[in-house]
Amino acid sequence: MHIPTIGIRRGLVGACIGGAVGTLVATTIALPTAAAQPGCTAAGLSSAIGSVGAQTGDYLASHPGANDAVTNAGGSPDPEGAIRTYFVAHPQEWADLQRIAQPLRALRQQCNVQVAPADIARLFDAMAS
Repeated sequence: MHIPTIGIRRGLVGACIGGAVGTLVATTIALPTAAAQPGCTAAGLSSAIGSVGAQTGDYLASHPGANDAVTNAGGSPDPEGAIRTYFVAHPQEWADLQRIAQPLRALRQQCNVQVAPADIARLFDAMAS
């Protein structure tokens, strides 16, 4: 067990969790205008986020190179650049993850609500406090 890896993973999980709180709050505020559209509720967004998160976790667990790249990016001076570099060199893995994330893109378009990993991170951070 590597302490830096645990810290990075906790940071990534914390970042993912915290973002969901923001999404849920923003979604709840937007509910009066978005409620007419199916899935444009806090419950609909949470379900989509959960499904995409679980599928992403399964994908990363079965693709150790991608998992390592994302896990180790937190220790890099440019985490986004490190992740980008890996996936530029592995375009099929990027395409797979884009396919997994499609339900979130669909909700962004359908509900006019931005859903991002940072939103999930805020929720998890709040829940873990």
